Amino acid sequence: MTDTLPQKRPLALAIFLIVAGAIGWIAAFALTLDKFQTLEHPSSSLNCNFSVIVQCGKNLASAQGSAFGFPNPIIGLAGFIAPIAVGAGLLAGARFARWYWIAFNLGVAFALGFVIWLISVSIFILGTLCPWCMIVWTVTIPMFFAVTLHNLGTGVIPSPPRARAFFAAARSWVPLISLGCYLIVAIIAQLRLNLLSFL
Repeated sequence: MTDTLPQKRPLALAIFLIVAGAIGWIAAFALTLDKFQTLEHPSSSLNCNFSVIVQCGKNLASAQGSAFGFPNPIIGLAGFIAPIAVGAGLLAGARFARWYWIAFNLGVAFALGFVIWLISVSIFILGTLCPWCMIVWTVTIPMFFAVTLHNLGTGVIPSPPRARAFFAAARSWVPLISLGCYLIVAIIAQLRLNLLSFL
């Protein structure tokens, strides 16, 4: 088995990675600008603050908003470049080595884990839903499933032939799986925050 896997160019995945990465990067950039505004003008009202519940100011000002000692949006500014680069490379005909796909998969797995933690902090500790953060969540969730199922379905992550065929077919389920995840988050937010009463 060669380190570089010959396979049909995944155009749909490439386009999705570029679009999702760009959307996530824009959201991270907007959050970064909002963080700068709060640092320069602490008493200013941010454009993303729509209500007591739907706002980003409280998230940015919290200790969890700088989980690694610097504002979380900086992670997004750096991290969302990766899917854009991978997607562009695929469109250009690049064939990535197995280690590269695995490293990328580990990166999106970390992103998903971080997003799950941020969702739980936002809902259960801060009691808010940050609009820009939710956009990041919205693109990170399907990105993880799309990349993971691609790697499982193409043999990057070894699996028996039947399992590989199943995972390859399951790639078309990514929108449905992601929608299910969104619904779970929405239900938890409603039960915990009574979100509908603030909309």
